[in-house]
Parts: sequence; C-alpha cells; structure tokens
Amino acid sequence: MSPSVALRLKHAANAVISALAVVGLKAIARFDPDRMANFAAAFLRTVGPWLPEHRVGRDNLRAAFPKKSPAEIEGILAGVWDNLGRVAAEFAHLDSLWDYQLDRPGASRIEFSTRDMEIFQQLRDDGKPAFVFAAHLANWELPALAGQLNGLDSTVVYRLPNLGGIRQAIVSMRAGHMGTLIAGGPDAPFKIARALEAGSHVGMLVDQHYGKGVDVIFFGRRCKANPLLARLAHHFDCPIHGVRVIRLGGRRFRGELTEALNVPRDPDGRVNIERTMQVITSVVEQWVREHPEQWLWLHRRWR
Repeated sequence: MSPSVALRLKHAANAVISALAVVGLKAIARFDPDRMANFAAAFLRTVGPWLPEHRVGRDNLRAAFPKKSPAEIEGILAGVWDNLGRVAAEFAHLDSLWDYQLDRPGASRIEFSTRDMEIFQQLRDDGKPAFVFAAHLANWELPALAGQLNGLDSTVVYRLPNLGGIRQAIVSMRAGHMGTLIAGGPDAPFKIARALEAGSHVGMLVDQHYGKGVDVIFFGRRCKANPLLARLAHHFDCPIHGVRVIRLGGRRFRGELTEALNVPRDPDGRVNIERTMQVITSVVEQWVREHPEQWLWLHRRWR
C-alpha cells in the first residue's frame, strides 16, 4: 500500500470515528446521566482489562506502589476503568452536571467545606489574577465548571483532541460553561498572559508528561512537568491554588481548594521555576495517594 493511500485511509477512518463519537455523545445526552454513568462504568470495567492501556496502568501502579499485591493493583485498576467510564458518560451532561448553588449548598450533588467556600469567595472577589491547577482525578471537568457558574472570572487551558470531529464537539460542549477557553499551542502563553493581565483566574491540568518540561519527582521517580504555570506566576507574581474533585460514590462529589501555595523563591525573591513545579507535583501526588483509583494511571507519566 502506497503512503498516499494509507494516509487517505487514515483520514477516512478518523472521520468515521469522529462522526460516531459525536453521535454517541448526543445520544448519551438524551439519557439519565446517573444511569448512563453506571452503564459506562460497568462496560469499561469489563472491557478495559483487555486493552493495552491496562498494561500501562499496571506497570505504573507497580512502580508507584511496590508493596501492593497484584490483587490490590488490579483492584485499583478496576476503579480506574470505573471512573473513566463515568467521566465519559458525564461529559455529555456538562450543562447540568454542576448544580452547586451558593445559597442552597445542601441541594447539590457537589459539596464543599466552609473553608473551601471562603477561599473560593476570596478568589472571586479580590479583583486579582491567580493560577488554579488540577489533575486527572475523579471527574476532572468539574472544577472548570465551578468558576463560570459561580461568578468567578475564569480562563481554562485545555488540550485539543487529535480528531477534528471530536475536537469540535468537545469545544462546543465546554463553551459557555467554563469561561474563556484557551487551546494548548504555541500562542497559548500569550493568551494566558493577557487573561492574567485582565485579572482572570487561569486553570490548567498539570499531571501529564511534557517532553520539554522541567524535572520533578513523582512517586519517587523522575518525570517531566510543564513549567508554564510557574513561569507565568514568576512573571505576574500571582498566587497559585490547587483544586480537586473527589468522587464520593453514587452521584455525589466533594470539591476542595488548597490554600495559596508557599511558592519557593530564589535569594533575590524571584519565583524558582523548578522548585515550584516540584511543590505542585507533590500536592498532586498526595491527592493521588489518597484516592489512587480515581487517577488516570493509563498514560505514560514516566518516560
């Protein structure tokens, strides 16, 4: 088969996959979100162990938790597939999934502590920019919904999917629910800088491999982290907070915001990029240790 024919076939296959994915998302949106989440979770718990990503996850978990037994490792992986299925089903219901109301906290599927709400309200009302980092834990789309729906000027940095049709569908679903959206790319730092200059709160995921990143230690192993957040925090001297959502079981979640991090600085007072990314990575590691079944172990974090 010639390269040109193979390329055309690949494009055609991608178009079909994209179309099916868009149709699937629209179909899921017509059903009860909790029933669909249960179905998708059961489906991936069954199918996931047969996929190549399961071996990646097993290798990662063995390295991160060398004292855990094979049965414990497989138990965590079952939870990973369960969570991923729920995230996929819940994505089609982003417009209704975040139902937290500041004046009616008990009526929501989301819960916060009093201190978490104090931090959120301070960020919302102080008129200053800030960074808020997150990780692929529980439903990692939920923190991005919180700002827009509760009056926080927010900007969300996201990674574009490779397939065009899926990309358009995902951007369309996120638009209007997550504040300003910035796609990762060469011009992203400039757009983020403009958002910070305007006083926005910039959120981004920080737990994936970045080949050109700085070295950090995660579960005792060296890996690469994207230093963009620390570099911009260095330039704008704005606070950095962490946010995570914990899946509590059933249809409920708990949201948590960290206090502003104690950012490491050099003797001249400037933010130390490498050490700041290590502090952030250590926060993420602690989150993952507390709920390992809710983190996305299926990608190659260490390379």
